[in-house]
Amino acid sequence: MATRKSTAKSNVSAEELQAYYRDMLLIRRFEEKAGQLYGMGLIGGFCHLYIGQEAVVVGLEAAAKEGDKRITSYRDHGHMLACGMDPKGVMAELTGREDGYSRGKGGSMHMFSKEKHFYGGHGIVGAQVPLGAGLAFSDKYKGNDNVTFTYFGDGAANQGQVYETYNMAMLWDLPVIFVIENNKYAMGTSVQRATKSPSLWERGAAYGIKGEEVDGMDVLAVKAAGEKAVAHCRSGKGPYILEVMTYRYRGHSMSDPAKYRTRDEVQKMRTERDAIEHVRELLLQGKHATEDDLKAIDKEIKAIVNEAAEFSKESPEPALDELWTDIYA
Repeated sequence: MATRKSTAKSNVSAEELQAYYRDMLLIRRFEEKAGQLYGMGLIGGFCHLYIGQEAVVVGLEAAAKEGDKRITSYRDHGHMLACGMDPKGVMAELTGREDGYSRGKGGSMHMFSKEKHFYGGHGIVGAQVPLGAGLAFSDKYKGNDNVTFTYFGDGAANQGQVYETYNMAMLWDLPVIFVIENNKYAMGTSVQRATKSPSLWERGAAYGIKGEEVDGMDVLAVKAAGEKAVAHCRSGKGPYILEVMTYRYRGHSMSDPAKYRTRDEVQKMRTERDAIEHVRELLLQGKHATEDDLKAIDKEIKAIVNEAAEFSKESPEPALDELWTDIYA
């Protein structure tokens, strides 16, 4: 892999850098295992993997504090793991088991954790954006300094409710960070073909919302931008937009062969821009870890993921009466 420098000044310790490596590797190995279980027929329905985009959520979680909220779309497993949800509970939900976070009723796209302030997992494109503003409104109403990270993709950035939400968020100075995870292909159409104004964050200017574009393949750059956005929101200045330029290695979902791009393009990204390999290089070059240290971390992460997979297989199917729980209307 070609050596590259971080676009952000490194203000992190060796321990923090190792933590980012560990967190990103957990997401990568978990998603690889989820892909295997899907291929075995143990995960049904839709399954959208986060492989390649790990630095986005890990970098932003590094800028968050206890009490901050997060809400996202259906490419959500990475967000769950990054905010501290138990891999066993996440995998059990993927396989539709009783010990899953939504008792086996939500599956890949619909699980929540009030304890970790994770509010989904939403299957309708862009639907989570106004909900994220609502979460931020709650914090402003309560008078605390929490912020809400509202994630959506480049495809959802063309949805009408996004701009209605921008208007309300700025009108009410809501502490919400709109995170556009621009992986360049939405559901299968390149952003150049689908969007006339490809700089998506600049659309917030129509509402007076500040923002910036971020290198989403560099966890330190994402962290630095996240800290800036968080400080903006916590100080009462209203919303902020981060367009995080990233790349998914797999198709839109497990059923997508991704024929709209070449294998050479994907391999080039893996070879030259992989976010996990970048941190690995920083650890080795800075003598913060040895090859043996990193092998030990990988072994530990694989054990955690394998344990989660076995747990999900052994967890029982939901009881029939589970159908009638969590119904509010």
